[in-house]
Amino acid sequence: MSYVELPGAKVPIRMWADPASVEDVAMRQLENVATLPWIKGLAVMPDVHYGKGATVGSVIAMHGAVCPAAVGVDIGCGMSAVRTSLTANDLPGDLSRLRSKIEQAIPVGRGMHADPVEPGRLYGLPGVAAGWDGFWDRFDGVADSVKFRQERATKQMGTLGSGNHFWELCVDSDDDVWIMLHSGSRNIGKELADHHIGTAQSLPHNQGLVDRDLAVFVADTPQMAAYRNDLFWAQEYAKHNRAIMMALSQEVIRREFRKAKVTFGEVISCHHNYVSEERYDGMDLLVTRKGAIRAGSGEYGIIPGSMGTGSYIVKGLGNAAAFNSASHGAGRRMSRNAAKRRFSTRDLEDQTRGVECRKDSGVVDEIPAAYKPIEQVIEQQRDLVEVVAKLKQVICVKG
Repeated sequence: MSYVELPGAKVPIRMWADPASVEDVAMRQLENVATLPWIKGLAVMPDVHYGKGATVGSVIAMHGAVCPAAVGVDIGCGMSAVRTSLTANDLPGDLSRLRSKIEQAIPVGRGMHADPVEPGRLYGLPGVAAGWDGFWDRFDGVADSVKFRQERATKQMGTLGSGNHFWELCVDSDDDVWIMLHSGSRNIGKELADHHIGTAQSLPHNQGLVDRDLAVFVADTPQMAAYRNDLFWAQEYAKHNRAIMMALSQEVIRREFRKAKVTFGEVISCHHNYVSEERYDGMDLLVTRKGAIRAGSGEYGIIPGSMGTGSYIVKGLGNAAAFNSASHGAGRRMSRNAAKRRFSTRDLEDQTRGVECRKDSGVVDEIPAAYKPIEQVIEQQRDLVEVVAKLKQVICVKG
């Protein structure tokens, strides 16, 4: 589909979704965003749903300003995927051992490594240690509220987290085996986001906004400089985090399939909670993608479905009307609490049949029926991306 354009106070709301399917609270958020004085464009992805301040699944372009809540609290959250030389025939009938080995190598939930991972020993991913020393040297420059947590930050590097974060082994339509994972900047990114959202809400220029959660930082101010410093550091943390998990994953796969002498293709990686400096119509803009990926012409991206349905590797079409963006996933159609009230572990077992994964009450909120159909979400953005491969998970590790 092409987009539907709805009127907004300052800019039109370009929507790659059926407006009738968007929750009233999410629609009000979009209308509120369109009132911001600094806004230059708003694109809404087909996986749009309610979020804190700004909707998940929205792309907001501003001139001379940035809204921390439009980035999301898990700064730098995103995806990585790589095709292996394995095929479906190489996989054992019982995948529980492999799932266990991955869970031993990559801590999940609130878990962390006993000792920080030394990236120099990870041969599985070229360039994983690039910029490592300089990255940690910049830690002293982040907000004072998180400085004392560096030990935890280093031990959490290379960990999955919880919620909708996951690690998967997938098989595509050609029977090639892929590794895919979804994670972000762990709790340190959230702490930085919360700190800066609070600072923005206290600034005089934000006092008259229709929603205080849409508070912004404006250019050439110390508050903006501090936020950008911490924002870009947290985005880099998330990128390093995924790179290390991918390298750890490759180590496990090499060991478990030693006779196959497994090789790996080029890793595809994309943020979907982040800020990017981009230029449109001759104007330099700060583009926030909250639950959206960049989909510039020829750029590879990852759009995952739920833990029982499958995912897509895509290539961007460079649609400027959407600020070169696409959805970040299927998108929730009900809240976590609603899913827990409605579904049982039996439902979870039924909907994840054939997938080696947790099937207990702790992950009922991630049940496939709590998400929008991924095929529909892909169909609604055919002018944003082209499908390169469709993947179906055979193992799913949840936090």
